[in-house]
Amino acid sequence: MKKSTVLVAALLSAAAFSSAHAQGVRLGLRAGANYTNLSGNIKNENTYNNKLGFVGGVMLNAPLVENFFSIQPELLYSQKGFENKPNEYDNTIAGIGYKEKREGKVNYNYLDLPILAKINADGFYVEAGPQISYLLSSSNETKTTRTNTVSGKTDTFEAQNKNDVSDLNRTELGYAAGLGYQAENGLSIGLRYAGAFSDLVKSENGDTYFNGDLKNARHSAFQVSLGYLIGNK
Repeated sequence: MKKSTVLVAALLSAAAFSSAHAQGVRLGLRAGANYTNLSGNIKNENTYNNKLGFVGGVMLNAPLVENFFSIQPELLYSQKGFENKPNEYDNTIAGIGYKEKREGKVNYNYLDLPILAKINADGFYVEAGPQISYLLSSSNETKTTRTNTVSGKTDTFEAQNKNDVSDLNRTELGYAAGLGYQAENGLSIGLRYAGAFSDLVKSENGDTYFNGDLKNARHSAFQVSLGYLIGNK
């Protein structure tokens, strides 16, 4: 997948250099904010909170019907993840009951490649299409406080192997859809939702990663961004 990602990036770069010679094709930049969490059948769901992150990269707009319909592939660096709410939940280890709570956050850094069909009407547009993502890295800053319900003894544990991604699926298949406004000078503002069809955690690690809470979890992200397409219409 790493080789495929590099190949995609190279193809987009080549397309960008040749865009000056391709009538109507425009290279652009996009940057904004992700508001992310996890969706799906999540245990102890009220302990997972939304998290802000960065999203940004390059895009290439290729019109198929002038001033109406175009295809827009993008290559974006996208920070996803969640924050832990310090809400208590019940856990049982070796038959012993505990009250636990988590604090901190988990970051998942992705390279996203959405390929969007874009319909424009007097500057207002809607867009939708598939998205493939590759997990570049992760950082787990979670601290867990565990209290024995019988003895009352409390222990605190910090996440181990904080940057380990071996429990996670590196490649993710998903989708994106949104709307926005694009001016004739190339400036745009957009709101987009990006979701995943693929599970975050590998099936064989589903019962151990975050105590099995995220066995069927998938990424969910709302994005607000500014864009700029270089060159006039």
